[in-house]
Amino acid sequence: MSSSKRDYYEILGVERTVTEGDLKKTFRRVAMKYHPDRNPEPEALEKFKEAKEAYDVLSDAQKRAAYDQYGHAAFEGGGFGRGHGAGFGDVGDIFGDIFGDIFGGGGGRQRARRGADLRYMMDLDLEEAVFGIEKKIDIPTQVNCHHCNGTGSEDGKVSTCTTCNGHGRVRMQNGIFSIQQACPTCHGSGQKVDKPCKKCHGEGRLEEERTLSVRIPAGVDNGDRIRLTGQGEAGPAGAPAGDLYVEVRVREHPIFQRDGSDLYCEMPIRFAQAALGTELMVPTLEGEVPVSVPPETQTGQQFRLRGRGVKSVRGGRTGDLICTVVVETPVRLTKEQRDLLQQLEVTFVGEDAAKHTPRSNTFMDGVKEFWSRVTS
Repeated sequence: MSSSKRDYYEILGVERTVTEGDLKKTFRRVAMKYHPDRNPEPEALEKFKEAKEAYDVLSDAQKRAAYDQYGHAAFEGGGFGRGHGAGFGDVGDIFGDIFGDIFGGGGGRQRARRGADLRYMMDLDLEEAVFGIEKKIDIPTQVNCHHCNGTGSEDGKVSTCTTCNGHGRVRMQNGIFSIQQACPTCHGSGQKVDKPCKKCHGEGRLEEERTLSVRIPAGVDNGDRIRLTGQGEAGPAGAPAGDLYVEVRVREHPIFQRDGSDLYCEMPIRFAQAALGTELMVPTLEGEVPVSVPPETQTGQQFRLRGRGVKSVRGGRTGDLICTVVVETPVRLTKEQRDLLQQLEVTFVGEDAAKHTPRSNTFMDGVKEFWSRVTS
């Protein structure tokens, strides 16, 4: 049952926001720790299987999205199911798959190592996040050398690496263990450059600042990430580039606070307006709208303007704008204003006071009852 299974993120010891690259590094470390050939403890095999199952799901974008939303239930009773990433076959299949990736096992040449993923923090105003915007950003990164087209060769010629005979891997003997690892001469490419490129010195990559145009969709919020496939660092020796992750950070707004799809704001009014009622023009992200404030409105009373909030980038209904009334005490009174207020205050004192200020009288009655209990 799903209730008895541990959380996949907890198994690998990563945050729910972990990037693809960090997830892979963490899984390799866990797999190395619990592989039975390296760890003779009885529970090592089960921990290895558990970590492999977690990685199979979290390394697949579609399965990870389903797991984030539904948990283990996403793979039960007609979900992705076993054989589609949440489960696995026999132990031999597990070892062959993961150690082909970690140690370069399996037949054929080692796959070219893709470039590193990059992360960029983008600060947005609330309006930009709500309505979307296109922005240009400058990214310092590694790009394919224009002089050698990423081959690392001055004349475009490459030859088979003689150390690994083009396999990209070499076998290392360490006591009873025999481990395959990336060839130290060609770094896993299986090829050797005889005449290194004069521009990149055989690396196939150069440091460069690129300017990219990024379209921010409407409705994004703090912490949302936009993935730009292939816009990360170029891979070595012409290998595929990594991805660029643009993380959104929304600046504090002087009027509105956002909570999911809803917006909140305070609506200060004078106490005379609160007592007598009034009509106010309230700001929204799309312009002002009128709000009728009834007589005897109190501080903390809320008015909900439906559909005046945010439509999330994930879809669903548009949120609301919730305005909270704050009755403002006047300051820097003139003598005339002070005299008028004193005349008004007199009318609130006496036998009829309770009907004008019920909350104050209820509070005072509570205080009297409290003191009578503690002093009796």
